[in-house]
Amino acid sequence: MTSSDAELPAPDVAPGLPHEFDHTHSDVSGGWLRAATFGAMDGLVSNTALIAGVAASADRHTVVLSGVAGLLAGAFSMALGEYTSVTTANEQIDSEVRTERRAFRMHPQAEREELVGMLVQMGMTEKTARVASEELHQDENQAVNFHLVQELGVDPREKPSARLAAGSSFILFAIGAIIPLIPYLLGFASLAAGLACGGVGLMIAGGVAARYTRRPVWWASGRQLAFGAIAIGATYVVGLLVGAIV
Repeated sequence: MTSSDAELPAPDVAPGLPHEFDHTHSDVSGGWLRAATFGAMDGLVSNTALIAGVAASADRHTVVLSGVAGLLAGAFSMALGEYTSVTTANEQIDSEVRTERRAFRMHPQAEREELVGMLVQMGMTEKTARVASEELHQDENQAVNFHLVQELGVDPREKPSARLAAGSSFILFAIGAIIPLIPYLLGFASLAAGLACGGVGLMIAGGVAARYTRRPVWWASGRQLAFGAIAIGATYVVGLLVGAIV
């Protein structure tokens, strides 16, 4: 050890705990962030597109009525869809846990041998793997979790919250959906202003998501704006065509 090494303070890390003095990790279990991002994007795109399509051949009152109806219908639909999908996924994980526990009780030695094979594939020697397998199987809950992580890539202890996913989806959809309505709610029958608000909202949503994904803000914002512009433009053209026919 050099004198310069001796002067460096040792990291304050508790034994057995993951170190967090140089980095931390975001929640990637697929709960609120995915639902919130999807909700905000869907609210912005769908309601801005709806407003553009209706405004192509209707007055301000009709645009506001359609926009508010789209906000409420979309927010409830998103929330219920998120709750159902997350709950179904969690129930499937619970079913796999029960299946694994049943296998543990019916074929305990086969499960131990299966774990030995997994550990050997991870790089352990067979001797070390057998010792580790025996120790892990002393605690059935720990063993079940480890087996499912290795076999299915899911940890039963880290299931996303269906309520959190539904709530974040509802709130973010409603916020996103009301942004393009702001000029109309203030009394200005200006589609250009509504589109501008929707575009700014899309860029902000992309920028906020970039904070968690650590992608460049300009790239995430531009991607959201580009995707939204395609959907909004297509809906506006359809609105013009329908208005001309009807």
